[in-house]
Amino acid sequence: MDKQFTEQQLTVIVEEAMLYMCACPAQVAEQVRRLRDLYKYQVNCESSTKTDPKVHQIIARAAAEAHAIMEACMDEILTLEGWDRNTLSMPEGLRQMRDDLIENG
Repeated sequence: MDKQFTEQQLTVIVEEAMLYMCACPAQVAEQVRRLRDLYKYQVNCESSTKTDPKVHQIIARAAAEAHAIMEACMDEILTLEGWDRNTLSMPEGLRQMRDDLIENG
């Protein structure tokens, strides 16, 4: 499975998004993680169970395809919102929106 984002980068995105109360990027990052787990599980099942390996191959392939789509989604979101791609920090404008929401309750 090809990976555009490391586990550490996904963790930073989740933490940054939750800190600034913008859960959408965090939701995408969590789905990427879950798809990675599903893929690993299917690869392990394929080699360790007596069931038809085609079942696990189909699921693993679907998980890998969904993973690629969700990573592309993450890339597009980060670009659209203007996240710093080196630090994965949320842009100041989104932070200000959060502060304004809290202040104006």
